Amino acid sequence: MNAKRPSLRQAFLEPAALTMFFFGFTSGLPFLLVGGTLTVWLKESGISLESIGLISYATLTYSFKFLWAPAVDQIRLPLLGKLGQRRSWLLAAQSLLLVSLLTMAVLTPGAIVPFLGAVFLAAFAGATQDVVVDAYRIEIAPAESQGALAATYTLGYRLALLASGALALMLADRVDWPLVYMTMAVFLMAMMVVTLLAREPQHKTERVKSLSAAIEDGVIGPFKDFFTRYSGAIGVALLLFIGIFKISDQMLGVMAMPFYLDSGFSKTEIGAVSKIFGVWIGIAGAFLGGIFVVKIGVERALLTGIIIGSISNLLYLLLSQFPGNLTIFTLVISGENLSGGFLGAAAIAYLSALVNQRYTATQYALFSSLVTLPGKLIGGLSGFMVAGIGYSSFFIFSTLAALPALLLFFWLKARISLGEHAK
Repeated sequence: MNAKRPSLRQAFLEPAALTMFFFGFTSGLPFLLVGGTLTVWLKESGISLESIGLISYATLTYSFKFLWAPAVDQIRLPLLGKLGQRRSWLLAAQSLLLVSLLTMAVLTPGAIVPFLGAVFLAAFAGATQDVVVDAYRIEIAPAESQGALAATYTLGYRLALLASGALALMLADRVDWPLVYMTMAVFLMAMMVVTLLAREPQHKTERVKSLSAAIEDGVIGPFKDFFTRYSGAIGVALLLFIGIFKISDQMLGVMAMPFYLDSGFSKTEIGAVSKIFGVWIGIAGAFLGGIFVVKIGVERALLTGIIIGSISNLLYLLLSQFPGNLTIFTLVISGENLSGGFLGAAAIAYLSALVNQRYTATQYALFSSLVTLPGKLIGGLSGFMVAGIGYSSFFIFSTLAALPALLLFFWLKARISLGEHAK
């Protein structure tokens, strides 16, 4: 039976919405600390653009998190296990992230090899957080509420970007980078308290009798289930679509901060416009996306997000013609963050609608990993692309990269159904 769409009031007042706000914050906190904010620290430490692009490959852990997601679904952690399957794994990931951030602060890029090891561990912990939080969100509320939960999750996520982006950059103009990362660790400790206080969702795990049985159910089972529901060319096309529908936004991410610096903006200006004003615009975009999901359905909201997300990249051409112009910079950031927030909320609802809750963590981790992988691979080479063709041509290329996703969207729409609430 198709689920009845909830009203906006019902959707956004779902008790799980507040929990997802805090869990969105803990998911978002490490993203810039191993991404955009880190690129500024690296650039100021004398690391080349080419090397910065390659260093971004450390965050490929976000794209391969499905490899250890079966453990999150099936393995009960010693000692922490009494908190429940989801909260115990989340607290373990937060603990590893805390240690990693403090290690980065102590080592600094001057000790580049061990420093990158700490970056990798921080990215691994952040990716594991995402696996747990995504599973928690899907299990804590019914499918028809996922659009609203995506919005409140994004609110927390974007506020975390505000802390790890704007606040971090502004602090870095006044204090040394190690102190900045220690400050971020304090925010993380507050989120660990929230994890301890949160309600554990219902998650039934069948106990397996052997290692082979565990592999069969936990590793092979999620993939077998997916290709049973979406067989043959449809399943392959769906996975390809998941991998490329956000590529325009992702491939631009690595070079955005260096571009702002090369355009003549200070870290404080970047923080104020991109990481404070921009975050609030992104939050508005996320709630707009959540409203669209409730009102017009997941698929049409996703299509809208893909289109406006790719077109927003063309705004960077305008900034390249007016470097150092704060008004143009504000316009660019507005378009980027509004479209990014909208697409993010629609994407979360879309991927959630594809999941079989028997394999919540593993299947959603696979889907969300595929969302980031192509963009990460291209983003890692973006420094070489910019060096070869220039910023302007790179921005045009990133916009056109959405065309294959749009073609796949319409091909798939005629062949799969996400249910009445998703249309």
